[in-house]
Amino acid sequence: MTITYDDFTKVDMRVGRIVNIENFPKARKPAYKLKIDFGDLGIKYSSAQITSKYSKDDLLNRLIVAVVNFPKKQIADFQSEVLVLGTEIEKDVVALLEPDQKAILGSRVF
Repeated sequence: MTITYDDFTKVDMRVGRIVNIENFPKARKPAYKLKIDFGDLGIKYSSAQITSKYSKDDLLNRLIVAVVNFPKKQIADFQSEVLVLGTEIEKDVVALLEPDQKAILGSRVF
């Protein structure tokens, strides 16, 4: 499927920093609850199935890229507000997309 550049610009991807990580035992698949700082956009929350590759220590203060304009998604008793982006590197193993360390929190990804 081909999309236009205008279609692409509707997806609002931003740089954030993970500032807190909690286990999410109520999720159907192993996941973390992430608290992410997006600078001027504020704090947002996400559920991410990344436990097979990352420990909590690996994630704390890590810069990530997330879609911030999807509707909220209810996952068990948690509202996931953003979709953290990654790529599958093995079956069911996701590696996070990571911007340059000089990226500004909340800056748009093009």
